[in-house]
Amino acid sequence: MGRTPIGSDCRIRSYSVIQNSEIGDKVTIRPGSLLDEAHIAEGAVIGPYSHLRPGSEIGEGAHVGNFVETKKVKLGKGSKANHLTYLGDAEIGAGVNIGAGTITCNYDGVHKHRTEIGDNVFVGSDSTLVAPIKIGARAYVGAASCITEDVPEDSLALGRARQTTKEGWARTKRESMAKKTK
Repeated sequence: MGRTPIGSDCRIRSYSVIQNSEIGDKVTIRPGSLLDEAHIAEGAVIGPYSHLRPGSEIGEGAHVGNFVETKKVKLGKGSKANHLTYLGDAEIGAGVNIGAGTITCNYDGVHKHRTEIGDNVFVGSDSTLVAPIKIGARAYVGAASCITEDVPEDSLALGRARQTTKEGWARTKRESMAKKTK
């Protein structure tokens, strides 16, 4: 719809809606994807069920997968966000892996803030990146981390509480609940 040039040798699958977007050569858009004012570079793979909102720039050979939403994002060459992710107001370098369930927390209730991620960064699944924040090149973010401070290059960032296991707790809780229902 609208002004949407589509490159050569592209595959656009059923139920996708593309509006005012630019699609490069050899792009695959899997079923059910929504693209609005997005720019997709050569060889990128979108979807299924991705939602690329205005200002999304997807780099060459990058992958935006299942149930991933982007807005005002620049995703670098060969980077991937394969599933269940929100990326808003972010610049993401080349060769970056964004784990499942990761979100950029870009809105503080009043203002939008940016997330910057360098090249070859690995972001573990279920991470929250609280903007404004910068993650340096080649850094790792441990799964289930809440990152609120900048991460230097080549570092590992962990932002989660240490696990506590209370053995027998569930049995005691069930017994207590059973006594209350009698």
